[in-house]
Amino acid sequence: MKLAMVGLGKMGGFMTERLLGDGHEVVAYDRSTDAVAAAAAKGATGASSLADAVSRLAAPRAVWVMLPDGPPTHDTIVELSTLLSPGDVIIDGGNTNYKVHLATVTEISSSGVSVVDAGTSGGVWGLKEGYCLMVGGDPAAVSTVEPIFLTLAPPGGYAHVGPPGAGHFVKMVHNGIEYGLMQAYAEGFEIMASATEFDIDLHEVSAIWRYGSVVRSWLLELIELALADSQGFAGIEGVVTDTGEGRWTVQEAVDRAVSAPVITTALFARFASRDANSLSNRLVSAMRHQFGGHAVVSSGN
Repeated sequence: MKLAMVGLGKMGGFMTERLLGDGHEVVAYDRSTDAVAAAAAKGATGASSLADAVSRLAAPRAVWVMLPDGPPTHDTIVELSTLLSPGDVIIDGGNTNYKVHLATVTEISSSGVSVVDAGTSGGVWGLKEGYCLMVGGDPAAVSTVEPIFLTLAPPGGYAHVGPPGAGHFVKMVHNGIEYGLMQAYAEGFEIMASATEFDIDLHEVSAIWRYGSVVRSWLLELIELALADSQGFAGIEGVVTDTGEGRWTVQEAVDRAVSAPVITTALFARFASRDANSLSNRLVSAMRHQFGGHAVVSSGN
């Protein structure tokens, strides 16, 4: 089918390429003219604006928005709703907060344009491996654009998980689980690294755990790749950012009175990683020194 892809970053660009490879026609638009030119070089039709992109589509029109969450996604969807017609479909494939998504759907409801939320996982590997797609929306709208999902996802990797907002909600929880899994792996490898008396080859362990072990996973494969390049890994600082989904998942757990200690602790570990010399860490050290005479490490100041 024919669709427009708005946002040609790493995800949008690779998704465009995967769609083209399966025979879809893609109209590509991005504020970066270089990104548009790169997509056109691979077979897409370049567009100079949202209006231009929409003008190159035939009803029922389909536009995939692959932009950062917040104003970039919201404003683009609102503008598209003024350019499209009833029966057309906008797909929000970014990591949008499901509550924000539902507010946007309500905001543009009078336009008659449907908005489908597609929680998308796969990262930069999606071009080759495919993208896991968790889709929410009205069944008729989802059916209209389903050929897109079937191309982007690997076999068995796509599902219509519920009404509007459900796709973003499931993707939010997916990313919260991801926080916990990554933290568990990281802590386990740090424990092994601290056992200097055994001189454990962490890369070798990560490699063998990929076969037959109950902890094997794609994340473990990525650990093996990271540890294979010892020089590159040594240059990585231990500051871990978060993009919001972990916070949203923890807040949902609080609001719904669901116990989620692993995900919550993993989120807080990311916060702690950003300031090894934080006031809280220094106060804990000072208190231990005061009540127990425990040694403190001086900053040298």
